[in-house]
Amino acid sequence: MKQITTFHPALRIIHWLMAAAIMAMLFIGVAMVSTVSTLHGLLVAIHKPLGLMILVLVIVRLWLRFTTATPALPATLPAWQKLSAHLSHWALYAMMLAQPLIGWAMLSAGGYPITLGHLVLPPIVPVSNDAFAVLRPLHSWVALALFMTVMLHLAAALFHALILRDGVFSSMTVSRKRLAPGALDNPADGQ
Repeated sequence: MKQITTFHPALRIIHWLMAAAIMAMLFIGVAMVSTVSTLHGLLVAIHKPLGLMILVLVIVRLWLRFTTATPALPATLPAWQKLSAHLSHWALYAMMLAQPLIGWAMLSAGGYPITLGHLVLPPIVPVSNDAFAVLRPLHSWVALALFMTVMLHLAAALFHALILRDGVFSSMTVSRKRLAPGALDNPADGQ
């Protein structure tokens, strides 16, 4: 049986598309809440559809994750690092799914419609000042937790790519079949 060394191409594309969208979303969110200029309306107009795009992409990504084979982590990784990798990935999935839903619920509770052109999305919670008062800071806290987890994920990815060179990073980038032998990975690791 052939060992899988890379994620499905669709998963790799969605991963990098979501990485760019999430980073843009986090910075747009910070700029949005820190400005009252005319730029605020433009940022909000970008933030809402981008959040919905992320929600759709994470649902597709989770479906692909459960329906396609994934490469195993290197046997050389200690058990605690494998557990940390799995837990951090599930935390990322949970936050990527929860954050747009919290934002949608927050806007619904505040009585603010979400529109995409002429399409008005239905509210997912009833209008409620109390709910809005809970959801507004929750949206910020989840954004901060997501940002910190993404930064840890990036640090781990760079550690695997530049220090360990164990194939973990390249499993989410390009197919190894197209690379020269040893181009990204340590030839001594047996892969």
